[in-house]
Amino acid sequence: MKLIRQIAFRHLKAPQKGSFTTFTAILAIIGLGLGIAALVLTFSILEGFETTISQKIAQFDGHIRIEHFMNRTLEEQDTKLDSVFFKSPTEIFVSSFNQSPALLRKGANADGVSVIGLEEPGRDSILSTIIAGGSTQLTSKSIIIGKRLADDLNIAIGDKLTLFDLQSIGNLSTHKRIGQFKVVGLFHSGLLEYDKSVVYTTINDAQSLFNAVGKVSGYMIFIKDLEKVKLLFKYLESELGYPYYLLSWKDKHKILFDWIGMQKWPILIIFGMISFVGIVNIISSLSMIIFEKIREIGTLLSLGLRKNQIKKIFLLEGLLIGFLGSIVGLIIALGLAFIQINYQIFTLPEDIYFMDHIPIKINWVKTLFIISIGIIAALLASLWPVHRASKINPAEALRYE
Repeated sequence: MKLIRQIAFRHLKAPQKGSFTTFTAILAIIGLGLGIAALVLTFSILEGFETTISQKIAQFDGHIRIEHFMNRTLEEQDTKLDSVFFKSPTEIFVSSFNQSPALLRKGANADGVSVIGLEEPGRDSILSTIIAGGSTQLTSKSIIIGKRLADDLNIAIGDKLTLFDLQSIGNLSTHKRIGQFKVVGLFHSGLLEYDKSVVYTTINDAQSLFNAVGKVSGYMIFIKDLEKVKLLFKYLESELGYPYYLLSWKDKHKILFDWIGMQKWPILIIFGMISFVGIVNIISSLSMIIFEKIREIGTLLSLGLRKNQIKKIFLLEGLLIGFLGSIVGLIIALGLAFIQINYQIFTLPEDIYFMDHIPIKINWVKTLFIISIGIIAALLASLWPVHRASKINPAEALRYE
């Protein structure tokens, strides 16, 4: 085995003058490396997009929402829900909320908004997106609005705003419900749908404004370990029936996440073709090595080396090329990922993509899978040239020397 390794390494180094062996091997390594790097980076970008969007949406909607099946209000004090939450199979944070449409007005400026009253915002909720005001807790008659909405209506920290309950305004027979609030914070998530149309206050103020004292619109559930979301969802689904309705953050934005999932197949095909070019380079590289080493193969066979040993030499060369190409590709991918994560060189229009730069998240399971496939494919690509090498006749190989 030691002899086989020495010969394989010697072929790839190609010390003799005028040899193209090293050059073709380098080209094969670079070709496969670029293909591997392209696959790792594209899947990492998709993973980054999905993770970033999931985190942003979950900050507003929670990972799971429990609402009334008929979109009615629920009782704020619900012993059944308390018991179900207490027996949860994983650690969760639960916050009740009250949500209803309202008209927000400051002076002559006005706009329709969705008011969400929160019982106790968690650290992973909307409070983590606050960029101005410095407030970490909602207090009575305080309000947090989106930075874009504030810019549109010329609102600043400390301003007094008025909220009108749209339901009471539309009903001439009822008293108009109006509340005045002080702006204590501005948030910015990058999600235009939320930044321009959602405002936050305490659940008590929302219940008072919308005449829903003792009632809530539902419950937002936050979970630390996203791998256990499905487990928690199944548990809640089995424990809660009518009138409770469960909705995950991915279900609420199903079209968006389905679109992200659909992108994986064309990306796999397109960038897989780049890797295929690298595989073809391995075939041509080994073929050239075999063509160049015909006399040496004949000499080795005439000295008693078995054909199976000749096969092992070139299979090892193919394996080395595949391994080095995969490692080179991984290094390129990790290098570019490190630069983008730390310096955010490649930017995006936030209005379209919900973020201002290309996000990258390395999924090590998928990355190791891609590298393994690259090495295996390189080994399989070596089979045809190796088969040709094993058919060489020693007498024919030495005849023209």
